Amino acid sequence: MTDSYLLNQDNIKTLDTRICEVIVYTDRALVTRRGTVALTGNERELAIVSLPATLEPESVRATGAGTVAVRLLGVRSERVFSREPVADGIAELTQQIQELETQKRVIKDKLVARRIQLKFVEDLSEKSVRFFSSSIAKQQVGLNETGELLNFLGTNYLKYVSAIAQHERQQHELENQIQALQQKLQQVRTPHSQQSFKIIVAIEPSGTGNFDLELSYVVKRASWTPLYDLRVNTTNNQINLHYLADVKQNTGEDWTGVALTLSTAKPGLGSLPPQLKPWYIEIFELKEPAGRGSSEDDFFDLEEILEEGYAGNSFRGGGRRIEAEIATAQVSREGGTVSFQIGGNTTIPSDSSRQKVTIFSDNYPFQPEYIAVPRLVSFAYLQAVVVNPLTGATLLPGKANIFRDNTFVGTVQLENVSPGQEYKLNLGIDEGLKIERQLVERQVDKKLIGNQRRTSYAYRLSATNLRQVQVHLTLQEQLPVSRNEQIKVRSTLTNPKIVAGEMGLLEWIMSLPPQAKQELYYQFVVEHPPDLTVTGLDI
Repeated sequence: MTDSYLLNQDNIKTLDTRICEVIVYTDRALVTRRGTVALTGNERELAIVSLPATLEPESVRATGAGTVAVRLLGVRSERVFSREPVADGIAELTQQIQELETQKRVIKDKLVARRIQLKFVEDLSEKSVRFFSSSIAKQQVGLNETGELLNFLGTNYLKYVSAIAQHERQQHELENQIQALQQKLQQVRTPHSQQSFKIIVAIEPSGTGNFDLELSYVVKRASWTPLYDLRVNTTNNQINLHYLADVKQNTGEDWTGVALTLSTAKPGLGSLPPQLKPWYIEIFELKEPAGRGSSEDDFFDLEEILEEGYAGNSFRGGGRRIEAEIATAQVSREGGTVSFQIGGNTTIPSDSSRQKVTIFSDNYPFQPEYIAVPRLVSFAYLQAVVVNPLTGATLLPGKANIFRDNTFVGTVQLENVSPGQEYKLNLGIDEGLKIERQLVERQVDKKLIGNQRRTSYAYRLSATNLRQVQVHLTLQEQLPVSRNEQIKVRSTLTNPKIVAGEMGLLEWIMSLPPQAKQELYYQFVVEHPPDLTVTGLDI
């Protein structure tokens, strides 16, 4: 061993580190490692080995402090390629295959024995039928003896057939297991190179002492997304917001007992309640049949509303219940960025499994509102109007599971909601309001007016509040919209009086006392040349 080699060994020291902190972003994570090393004063480089292949080399940073002054001269990364150790894996898989082959031979022997027994019963049955038929005719054998033989043959036949079927299933399962292990053995026998990183920190210590090194780097294959549980209590108009984070990572190293921080994600789109679309009418044009299929002139698509029962398990034990305390995050803001410090004892394995972490849970009051679209459905939809407090955290775009009075309503995509901002939650159909719509007039004028055919339509709407409290209701209807300049649509009467909005939208906003009923009425006229056939008015 040369003096230069010994000098080189003294100059380079491998440092053991552990992951202490992780900041997770939407598509990556910043990992911080720490470790302590005893310096003699001769070291020139500190090496941190076996870092994951997902590491981004340009992101590596190093800092430190200790009982001795140390200058950090630079940081570099090296890719390391190594072969997987295969000897132990081959021996273990080979032993498992041999054990399964032994079990397979035992099953095979049992199958042979059962088939011999079954063959004996079948032969005995065939010979007995001829013998007993002749003996019964000659009155040499009684029916009792015949019945006992039949019972014996039937019972044993079923027993052996069932045993053979069971052994064949076991044999098939063993063959599948052996095949899977053989494929795995083939993979193990074909060694693959493993890639990792080694980080080398160049240092210049002033003497002897302990030095604490902190190393940070960015890794890929890590992410988090917001997830919400929203539990609405319509009795006291309170909503419990459970703000969760769905964290997963497959970076190549486990995060065990780390201080986890989540960085804000990108804004996203929210979910909208059912809305009216333009109601078009146009000139009828005869076209050749084009086969059966769905029409592009279907005006409305209702959002599917999930209504599944949710049953919680009640606590039946004796004594006073002590509710579990949920650990929540500390929120910090820097400019437009929000971070959630989860805590110092979080474990996220590197297996892409989803780990749910609670950010916070709180109760907020909400204002109930109802929206009805009688042309689409004969029910009213309940909406909760919630205000995110000025002191609250930003609600990032994410999936929200909504429960109304312990009943699962559905899943929606929550929009980005800033502190102080109002947002609405759709809580599904509420049968506490009865909505009715009736066509009360469809009259075609017999005389042409200005060489125009005139048809009038009128609808009566009614909304009944069956609840014991006053409700705020928005009721939407629509007038048809002409796609042809020869077809004219005019609103002639609305009661209560309102003005039609864009694309023929009619909207009444009202407050209904308990058990009250409100009737509404609207009328419109369609005018067109008599030689035209108008489509879209068959309602």
